[in-house]
Amino acid sequence: MAYTAGNWPIAAAMLPFPGTGPDGTHVNDAAPSAWAEALAEVKDAGFANADLTDSWLRPGDLSLDRLAEFKQAAAEVGIGIPAISAIRRSVIDQRNWEANLAYSHRTIDAAAELGCEVVSFGLHQAITPEQQKQLWFWTVEGHKDPSGDKEAWGDAVARLRELGRHAAAVGVLVSLEMYEDTYLGTADSSVRLVQDIGLPNVGLNPDLGNLVRLHRPVEDWRELVAKTLPYSNYWHMKNYFRDEDTARGTYVTIPAPMESGLINYREAFKVALSAGFQGILCTEHYGGDGLSVSASNQDYLRRHVLPKRDGYALGGSQVSQGRQRPTADLARV
Repeated sequence: MAYTAGNWPIAAAMLPFPGTGPDGTHVNDAAPSAWAEALAEVKDAGFANADLTDSWLRPGDLSLDRLAEFKQAAAEVGIGIPAISAIRRSVIDQRNWEANLAYSHRTIDAAAELGCEVVSFGLHQAITPEQQKQLWFWTVEGHKDPSGDKEAWGDAVARLRELGRHAAAVGVLVSLEMYEDTYLGTADSSVRLVQDIGLPNVGLNPDLGNLVRLHRPVEDWRELVAKTLPYSNYWHMKNYFRDEDTARGTYVTIPAPMESGLINYREAFKVALSAGFQGILCTEHYGGDGLSVSASNQDYLRRHVLPKRDGYALGGSQVSQGRQRPTADLARV
């Protein structure tokens, strides 16, 4: 059966939680009680699931014994861990691609060990020193994948396909996070990349917020949704206020709750349902009490966006009755 508002799996991103403790100890080296404390905060905020964003914990760098300890800590808290988001580990980073590829393989193995359904990878690279100086890092341009470079594109396809095959062998989905100025930075390029990889367990993570927040002209979010949702199998969800004065070349964005920002997720999700999307959702927010805003985002999704009855969208339009493991439909353009 298809998911409904009551049972659609929604995870909290662990972005609000730092990767090091007050004493400088990395979370990977912390006691299981520290992991449980963070996960308990997520549960207390109203979430049944957490996305293991690796800016907090790096599952791919945990030993099998430590993975077992983490799995036990999550079970004792009573929270699910269906997804891992491995960020800023591009497999075409000229200096670090070999280490990043190896790390990505370890992350897939960790996901299988933890019982996760999906791992989200991207091609975005480390934040630059200039970006680190800003209140909002996206207001300054960072790394750009080389446009029109057939060799770099081929490397991306081959290495992500390698990860996809590994993931398929252990029963895990791979989702590719859309991000500005990478080969996943536009709808057309993202779809082409998934098509070129050509594996049914590799799809897109249409993180629309990563694109609409840019202080420059951007693709219309409606076009992004229409083109990418048929290929999507996981979804990072966040929103931004956006103002444009094109006559003066001025563009301003600020993080916003999902119901208040530029992207109309009520409309976006109708498109997702019509495309047969049944992927896990992950709510995010930058700044302030990000966990509480993420929890409010979850509430908005369940009250106003997700289908109330099996087989029906809120507007009454029929959607797929079959609940199936999300995959990229390579026949769709």
